[in-house]
Amino acid sequence: MSIFRIPRFEWSMAAAVWLRNLTVYKKTYKLNILPNFFEPVFFLLSMGFGVGAYIKNVDGQSYLAYIAPGLLASQAMMGATYEVTYNCFVKMNFGRIYDAIMATPVNVEEVALGEILWSVTRGILYAWIFFVVLVPFGAVPTATALLALPASVLVAAMFATIGLTFTALCPSIEMYSYYFTIFVSPMFLFSGIFFPLSKMPPWVQGLARVSPLYHAVELCRGLFLGAWGWALLGHLGVVLGVTAVCFLLAVNLIRRKLVH
Repeated sequence: MSIFRIPRFEWSMAAAVWLRNLTVYKKTYKLNILPNFFEPVFFLLSMGFGVGAYIKNVDGQSYLAYIAPGLLASQAMMGATYEVTYNCFVKMNFGRIYDAIMATPVNVEEVALGEILWSVTRGILYAWIFFVVLVPFGAVPTATALLALPASVLVAAMFATIGLTFTALCPSIEMYSYYFTIFVSPMFLFSGIFFPLSKMPPWVQGLARVSPLYHAVELCRGLFLGAWGWALLGHLGVVLGVTAVCFLLAVNLIRRKLVH
């Protein structure tokens, strides 16, 4: 079976998987949302006001305004990533939730799509709440910054498909420590959220620019500033391209794993 096979699914069946996840989430959201919400707020306060007390200006902005769009993008990434990694792995391998779902008219492609849609929902939830927090801090400089909200949907979708692809290949839950330590954490630190890449050695710049989060950060930062141009379209194209490729990979690899 080709890992780039075009999947067949019905949106209504995928929506049923999404609704099942929403029903479960309603029972635990108070415990789940707070840790993921407060972490970027703490970064905003500590870096924006702490480091910002020593760095008055970055590319013509206050340091707080500089890091805000990158933290928004990282919120979309984290919200989506946690859902399609640990949570999906547990449902697949320990709870056998997917086996039960596929005993209904829902097929494996619809299970995968439903999980991606749900993880995007989680990413949107964290990103959009964080955006609201940015407003009273004066970190939303232009009206075009509102376009970062739909952009965060695309960012969440990209990392949902990347994470689900890894989950489809992951042999044990312990492997996620490598995923977060070697992939997610370096992206968070070296994708231009906290400092311009131009200050880094050329080889670090090169590695950072192949990072999916780098393009997500630049997309959100450009929208915050209203910086239209080919560069912004290029970052958007990378986000859409990575999402499309990883969507096909994720769905087909999940099918290979679940359908024997």
